Parts: sequence; structure tokens; C-alpha cells
Amino acid sequence: MSFGVSLFCMIGFVLIHLLARHLKFLRKQPRSHFLSIAGGISVAYVFLHLLPELADFQESLKGEGFLDFIEHHIYLLALFGLVLFYGLEKYVKASHKDKQGNSSLSHSPGVFWVHIGIFTLYNFSIGYLLVREEFTESLGPLAFFVALGVHFITIDISLDEQHDRDYARYGRWILAAAIAVGWAAASFTDLHPFLLSYLVALLAGGIMLNVMKEELPEESESSFRAFFAGAVIYSLLLIFI
Repeated sequence: MSFGVSLFCMIGFVLIHLLARHLKFLRKQPRSHFLSIAGGISVAYVFLHLLPELADFQESLKGEGFLDFIEHHIYLLALFGLVLFYGLEKYVKASHKDKQGNSSLSHSPGVFWVHIGIFTLYNFSIGYLLVREEFTESLGPLAFFVALGVHFITIDISLDEQHDRDYARYGRWILAAAIAVGWAAASFTDLHPFLLSYLVALLAGGIMLNVMKEELPEESESSFRAFFAGAVIYSLLLIFI
């Protein structure tokens, strides 16, 4: 991805983090069709782009990396990313319950910082990968921006609902800054290919978990039709790029 295009994507992602909480129509129940479409797009992105990219990395990095002795180790890292984010979500949800197990909006400030800290690393990684041709060249700038843009909107709405004032005051600014810092860091550093592949694998697992946790719970009343439409339309876009 060229410097100008990656800069455009970075600025777009920053603006999404800063402005997503003001999109009030996304918070309605039953769940906004837009968020279900976004979930479908993100799932298609993972299965039709990220996972094939991991297969390419696995093939090209034979004999490299500290996990090379494990066959298909790149997928083990993707699984680790999924488990990591699942554990994080369980930790945050548990913090919202009182001693009797009832749901509560309050929790320890430390929980917020742990949650935002993990997503800061997540965003930094995506910002870094924006500049890396290995991560974006086979997808195309527009398709890449759409996939991660709608994914960020979903994440922002979720974090805002869980942390409210803390997210408005600190969280969204930190996540926006993490994208920009990651993008800037990639201009001055060059990760070894096997480290880059591990980073993509962890992100793939994280994206899969973050998408499915927003779409599967019954209480969200998500729209299967909208989810299906998003997955099909984006899949066709990727196929015919």
C-alpha cells in the first residue's frame, strides 16, 4: 500500500474511533442492521483474506520462527489470539457483576485499563500493518479499509457500552492514537517476516472472536439477513477484485 493510501486509511480509522460513539442509531434494540452487515463483512474478510494469508505465511516461513517445530503453528497463534480476547471479555463481564451475580454498570477502574490496554496493542498492530505490503497488497485499499473500518465501528460501540464515561474520556483517544503510532512506527522499523506473520495470526484470532461475540448472543437480536448480506456482498467484492 502506497504512503498516501496508508495515510488515508490511518486517518480514516482514527476518525472512526473518535466519532463512532456519536452514531446513536447504532445503539437501538433490536440491533442495528448496519452492525449485523458489519459483522458479515468482517467474517468474510477473515475467511477469504486473513486465513489464506496465514496459509501463505505458513508455507513461506518453513524452517523459521521459534514455533516451527509445530506443524501449522501459524494457526495455533490465531487460536491463541481468539482465546486471549475471549478471556478478556469474560474478565470484563465478570467485573460488571456484584457479589450476588447481578449485572452492574460499575467495575474497578483497573478493569477498564486492562481492557483498553489489550485493544491498544491490537490497534497499534493494525496501524503498523497498514504500511506493510504483505498484509494489504492482495486485498486492495478500498476493500481493506471497508473491512477494518466497519470492524472498528463495532468494537467502538461495544467498548462505549461497557465503559461509557471512561471510554468517552480516555479510551477512544487512546485507541485512535494507537493506530497513528503504529502507522508511524512502521515507517522506521522493519519486522522480520516470521514476526510479522505471528502478528497477523494473533490479529486474525482476535478479529474472529470480536466479530462473533457481537453477532452470536441472542440478547443482541442481530439480523441474520443483514449479516448474511454483508458476508455475501463483501465475499463477491473480494472474489472479483
